[in-house]
Amino acid sequence: MFPRFIEASIRDALRDTRVVAIAGPRQSGKSTLARSIAGKSATYLSLDEAVNLKAAADDPTGFVRRTRGLTVIDEIQRVPELMLAIKLAVDEDPTPGRFLITGSADIRTLPTIQDSLAGRIQVFELLPLSRDEISGRRSSFIADVFEGRAPEGGALEPTELQRIVAMGGFPEAVARTSRGRRLDWFEAYAAALIEQDVADIANLDRRRDMPRLVELLAQHCSEMVNLTQLGAQLGMDRKTVDRHVGVLEQMFLVRRVRPWFRNELKRLVRAPKLHFFDAGLAAAMRKLNPEALGPDRVSLGPIVETFVFSELSKQATWSGERISIHHYRDHDGAEIDFILENWGRKVVAIEVKSGSTVRPEAFAPMRKLSSALRDKFALGVVLYDGRHRLQYADRLWAIPIASLWA
Repeated sequence: MFPRFIEASIRDALRDTRVVAIAGPRQSGKSTLARSIAGKSATYLSLDEAVNLKAAADDPTGFVRRTRGLTVIDEIQRVPELMLAIKLAVDEDPTPGRFLITGSADIRTLPTIQDSLAGRIQVFELLPLSRDEISGRRSSFIADVFEGRAPEGGALEPTELQRIVAMGGFPEAVARTSRGRRLDWFEAYAAALIEQDVADIANLDRRRDMPRLVELLAQHCSEMVNLTQLGAQLGMDRKTVDRHVGVLEQMFLVRRVRPWFRNELKRLVRAPKLHFFDAGLAAAMRKLNPEALGPDRVSLGPIVETFVFSELSKQATWSGERISIHHYRDHDGAEIDFILENWGRKVVAIEVKSGSTVRPEAFAPMRKLSSALRDKFALGVVLYDGRHRLQYADRLWAIPIASLWA
């Protein structure tokens, strides 16, 4: 079992919170982590099991009342009516650590769950494995960059970046050493998710078009989202596409990354960019394998950018630094792939290059941002597939992409 760095925070929450939730995509390791935390003395109920699903759906209150001590309920989104029963139970007995629930949908976006447990629940995201967790070494990347330090890290061997990106972070995919078997797993995973799990979250009239939509989104990952253009390719109107993409966001497949803006900077583009939470899945949906990614830097670039997004998102779930992730683009065409902002409104700018060289002009948008933000600009970093850490100016560095986790 790989270490999950969010585990300590979940254990702490169970000491003072009545209901703790672990939310994340299917096969990210939620059930395994919940069992490990709860221990053998806890009651474990999976709603993927037909007998539990029927009992919970037929009598939610009775299903909850029959539990004692710490109870794990797996895949809670399958019977959202359980949330009201859990609310009643924890209001009668406010003992901390009463329920540990998991869900393969973003629990915070499901109205029945939000309304039922407000003030009684703490939600943690468990995304696929980060490179830190795969290697077993916890990174300080986010803390370092907000302190203005350019992280040190080892360089990757030739073609290693392609292999890492195509592997992704799902434990089952990581465990498969055969590339063909891994691609088979990704295809089966996407099909099962769309065919079986979408119905638990929303009643979609065009659910049969979901596989094609996922493939199109993979083709446009790391790009600005144009829902009208996507709809034209699927024969859907913009609102229908928006709703379908929203369901995929709830399932932690994709995320629309909002643009960053401040009053100090005018004329900023406010369209979101689209990223996958797992770069391996995105590559598989684009029919790309490590061999295809190697010589084709045009295809590699967007996948590497979405890989960096996923790594930053994972680190943000357990980093001591509370951050939000955005992108930046102005009407003059200046772009920065990622803007990290903490609660103190300090900003880190990150640009991603899949190549092994960095040109000085890559820092031009960061110089502009640094000049506008002054002391609120912590650091500007270009992550690249090179071997050396290079300083280009005050608070502007090029560092190997492996510095994210090494």
